[in-house]
Amino acid sequence: MTRKIRAKFQCSSQTTYSSGQGRTLKFQAIYDPLAEDQRYARATPAGSLEIYVDNPAAEFEVGAHYYLDFTKAD
Repeated sequence: MTRKIRAKFQCSSQTTYSSGQGRTLKFQAIYDPLAEDQRYARATPAGSLEIYVDNPAAEFEVGAHYYLDFTKAD
């Protein structure tokens, strides 16, 4: 059985490079008084993610919330 873990993160910054090729995105685990967010905060109380993206179709909005799913790669 494949088990999936889901976390909820907020995009905290986006840095676009002057070369126009790619950007760095930073995400932080969120906590909010909303019931759903409290549920995620219990499982993932703290965390950060930084990724480099070189795909123009990958659109992220600073301040928006995103789910991050982890599934074991076989």
